[in-house]
Amino acid sequence: MNDTLKEVLKTSIYFLCLLIIALLIVTFVGQRTIVDGTSMENTLSDKDNLIVDKISYRFHDPERFDVVVFPYEKKSRNYFIKRVIGLPGETVYIDEDGNIFINDVLLEEDYGKEKIKDPGIAIEPIVLGEDEFFVMGDNRNDSFDSRFREVGNIKKKDIIGRAWLRIFPFKKFGFVKHAGDK
Repeated sequence: MNDTLKEVLKTSIYFLCLLIIALLIVTFVGQRTIVDGTSMENTLSDKDNLIVDKISYRFHDPERFDVVVFPYEKKSRNYFIKRVIGLPGETVYIDEDGNIFINDVLLEEDYGKEKIKDPGIAIEPIVLGEDEFFVMGDNRNDSFDSRFREVGNIKKKDIIGRAWLRIFPFKKFGFVKHAGDK
């Protein structure tokens, strides 16, 4: 084999290895996602670029107030980014005044941008299954979320991961605020 052919083969193998590593990272570790819309204002803005952590939930369940990413429709390439409000086994209810109750206890939170005008199907108590989560956007009156039948409760297996790091715009670079973050 001549030296040129060896070099081409070596370079091809190198790039093939890089491609396989990149595919493994995107499939199992993290992926870039772009926010489309204002449903997570003031936490995330339209066109923010995020890195989604796809590993954490292999070791623990999502926690209340985590910002999670999931497909809008099963097997869809359109992803929603919402905040976890209700956990498996809990009962979620939103009254006419826009107050959120978890198991009949008023939820203490400050993520909501404004008072909820439309409780949707959560005007009646919603009991979450063993692997279901109730999610809402922080911009409560401009969010298509678990309050609406078309979205409903989110199963753990459908959660891609948690929004982890905002990488663009650069002036807002930093970690996304989740449960327990100060």
